Amino acid sequence: MSAEAADPGAPLRRRSRPRIDLRRLGRVALRGPVSRDRLPDAIGHVAEAHRAHHPDADLTILHRAYVLAESSHRGQMRKSGEPYITHPLAVTLILAELGAETTTLTASLLHDTVEDTEVTLDQVQEQFGDEVCYLVDGVTKLEKVDYGAAAEPETFRKMLVATGNDVRVMSIKLADRLHNMRTLGVMRPEKQARIAKVTRDVLIPLAERLGVQALKTELEDLVFAILHPEEYEHTRALIAAATRPDDPLETIADNVTRTLRDAGISAEVLIRPRHFVSVHRVRRKRGELRGTDFGRLLVLVGEDADCYAVLGELHTCFTPVISEFKDFIAAPKFNLYQSLHTAVVGPGGAVAEVLIRTHRMHKVAEAGVVALGNPYAQDGTAPLQHAEPSDERADPTRPGWLSRLLDWQESATDPDTFWTTLRDDLAQDREITVFRTDGGTLGLPAGASCVDAAYAQYGDRAHTSIGARVNGRLATLSTVLSDGDTVQLLLAQDTASGPSPDWLDHARTPAARIAITGWLTDHPDEAKPDPETVEAAGPGTPDEPAADAPEREAPGATAPARTRSGPRTTGVVVDGPGAPVRLAGCCTPVPPDELTGFVVRGGAVTVHRRECPAAAEMRDIGRAPVAARWADAEGRESEVGCRVTLVAESFGRPRLLADLTEAIATAEAAIVSATVEPPSEQRVRHTYTLQLPDAAGLPGLMRAMRDVAGVYDVSRAQHPAPAG
Repeated sequence: MSAEAADPGAPLRRRSRPRIDLRRLGRVALRGPVSRDRLPDAIGHVAEAHRAHHPDADLTILHRAYVLAESSHRGQMRKSGEPYITHPLAVTLILAELGAETTTLTASLLHDTVEDTEVTLDQVQEQFGDEVCYLVDGVTKLEKVDYGAAAEPETFRKMLVATGNDVRVMSIKLADRLHNMRTLGVMRPEKQARIAKVTRDVLIPLAERLGVQALKTELEDLVFAILHPEEYEHTRALIAAATRPDDPLETIADNVTRTLRDAGISAEVLIRPRHFVSVHRVRRKRGELRGTDFGRLLVLVGEDADCYAVLGELHTCFTPVISEFKDFIAAPKFNLYQSLHTAVVGPGGAVAEVLIRTHRMHKVAEAGVVALGNPYAQDGTAPLQHAEPSDERADPTRPGWLSRLLDWQESATDPDTFWTTLRDDLAQDREITVFRTDGGTLGLPAGASCVDAAYAQYGDRAHTSIGARVNGRLATLSTVLSDGDTVQLLLAQDTASGPSPDWLDHARTPAARIAITGWLTDHPDEAKPDPETVEAAGPGTPDEPAADAPEREAPGATAPARTRSGPRTTGVVVDGPGAPVRLAGCCTPVPPDELTGFVVRGGAVTVHRRECPAAAEMRDIGRAPVAARWADAEGRESEVGCRVTLVAESFGRPRLLADLTEAIATAEAAIVSATVEPPSEQRVRHTYTLQLPDAAGLPGLMRAMRDVAGVYDVSRAQHPAPAG
């Protein structure tokens, strides 16, 4: 299967090696007579394609599977008018051309028997074994009579879960959808559009993630033709008009061939035409197309080292376009893809894109996980490996993105939520890898933030995240990560802490969004701070920073993230039977501060320092204060400690933040959150929310902070009430 234009009638460029048109071969195969007393001609074509990849394969089981499929489907017709058996034969032929092993081909022949005939899974298991039975069950649809409108999303959920245990399930489904898309013309236009949209939103991204480019590119073209017929026809006309004898790619290919031959490098140079969607994308990107934009050069060599030798010769003998160089051999894509990409300038200034890979890499690039053969074989053969064991790419049969998908789908019990989230997840078609400080890695979608990394690493424990270090520097949770970053997540000691609703603005992964939404739903009073306390405290308070507060940097360091905490034990008694109590984040009272409280939404009492501006504001608007006092005569919270917000005024200097942090740690105080304002006239303002084991240690902590060189004042935070 090649990544050529999906239209079999489209003119193709001359190539150095003929390539199989799978659809033409499929039609030839299906025209052969079906004989009951010998291997049918259609299976003969499948066998020929299969033996090309697996010369020693035993075809007996394929013959038995065909006999069962043909007899069970006998009398059934497709909407096109063809006997139904032509469909499983065509699906099997697609997989055989990709190099699928015998078990996969056997299951593909039988993939519709349980769904559409009287054959049962028990019969399949008895005649063909557990593996074939599992694959057939994995691609069997759920009945609409049982699931109603949820049948389609729940079928895909079932299929994805089965794929988590055996990637061959999705290989069969992709080939099945490809043949159905090829014959979709007999359907009503509205049904064509519906199937094409599901293919675009779900199947094509899955084909991309599993690395099956040969199926993905043809599915893209078929969807393109249905959903955008005018643009498809325009692109088809452009491709037809571009075919001419003096093809500039031919000239460059000949020059590259001579260059490599003179250098003593054994290589095969091919012209690889772009498929329709690829041409369409290039046209949208560049406007008017050049003659070399309709294809790329493909250089195939024997060994990895030869790839770099070819690259060196091309960059030496031709003018390279450096911005087009990408090394996917040293850093493979998350879908197993490996290749060197470059572009060189040929005669007359024509620019040709060049792909350089080994024959093995090319097979994997075309067939993806199908090229693994049987990755579960018990013959001591390990699955294809491209990475260290700690890397999520280490097991291609269970890639990291699939593991994450299977994890979050368990939380998305509602079919509509699952279906919507699945489409959104698959729409994120580029991944990055970030490194953990313990040596492991995290695979995340491009654009993911520290919030996503926290939930990917810690699951629900990430609810207590307060910040991160990215490449050794303190960073906010909203920081967007780049490929290759090293990230260390920082968790609060207060296990009752919970996520802020603002985190949803920075979460890209379904796992993070579902976990955050679930926590906010389960803690409605705690998830949404009372506006009369938080808003009265003014923007930028440590417990609920303003949403538009900028990331701030002090000399030599950046500020850690700020977070809002959930409820905590306060050590405060109020005049209100059974009323929950929480300490206000605007003034963070600690013993022996004088207290006052106010009833807020849900009957809870928020306790402020008596002199807090927010408390004065609420008294001014007529809110009745509630008497509040510390729980014991000495005003101590020996069991749970106390939380306080301090403001340090200082002159800017290198290592100031590090020295202040060390002073705080020496006083046995934990930093819950911190902000550092940009220097103004060489002066820097630091705001820390700290957890102390005992309020009695507060005066000593403030003295220790004042003793840090450059610090000229440390005080308790006082946040002005908002005007009006």
